[in-house]
Amino acid sequence: MDLMLSVKDLDVYYGAIHAIKGISFEVNEGEIVTLIGANGAGKTTTLHAISGLVKPKNGEIAFCGANLRTTSAHKIIRLGLAQVPEGRRVFSHMTVQENLEMGAYARKDRGRLNDEFERIFQRLPRLKERRKQVAGTLSGGEQQMLAIGRALMSNPKMLLLDEPSMGLSPLLVEEIFQIIQDVNKSGVTVLLVEQNAKMAMQIANRVYVMETGTIMMSGNSEEMRNNEQVRRLIWADNRCVSAKSKPCIEKARAGRFACEAGRWVENH
Repeated sequence: MDLMLSVKDLDVYYGAIHAIKGISFEVNEGEIVTLIGANGAGKTTTLHAISGLVKPKNGEIAFCGANLRTTSAHKIIRLGLAQVPEGRRVFSHMTVQENLEMGAYARKDRGRLNDEFERIFQRLPRLKERRKQVAGTLSGGEQQMLAIGRALMSNPKMLLLDEPSMGLSPLLVEEIFQIIQDVNKSGVTVLLVEQNAKMAMQIANRVYVMETGTIMMSGNSEEMRNNEQVRRLIWADNRCVSAKSKPCIEKARAGRFACEAGRWVENH
């Protein structure tokens, strides 16, 4: 497979805070690669550095041979890189169709937009049913579909997805992840940031696990699904982060929990 995205020794600071600490990873053409980890691990900041929304202090970011660190954010989309932001960020007072048109603003072949609309509507038929509806009145799942459709209107080579399952019911999460797989099968490479590690690893080819601005481990999805340390981290993040129980997280990460008969119990 051809290398599409390369990130090397990336450092990002927010003032004095060292948010991303020298991370390196790659995405090959045709892959789904996921970055997983708890809130604050640096996943979204990594995506923002790639798409030009934040400026790294050090490191290299190359996409299809182009140096993204010297490319303006508004020009990156013309290279074939599109982002679906966290929280969907649709234009709530515009219709579904107007939102989709906004996604095509950088395209030079605007005469083919009707064909592109039809492709989007075939992939996301619920958007066709609601094409004249104001986006702010859509459900959360429909807004996520719209955000994906809007990004696809730019005809990207790679899609950056930031927490697409956030705030959605389990059934809608399954539907969104099926859409991501379908998009990938159509030839679009995917870099997925996701807190729902279990779902992300089910569809990804490769996985990078982030913690406090570093990549602590990586491997193919099967290896990561069967890795005891990853399973402890997922358990800790799912069961403890929401409760803000730092001692519980530390116990899990130190191996003080074990999986017995399909459930987690504390070691003594």
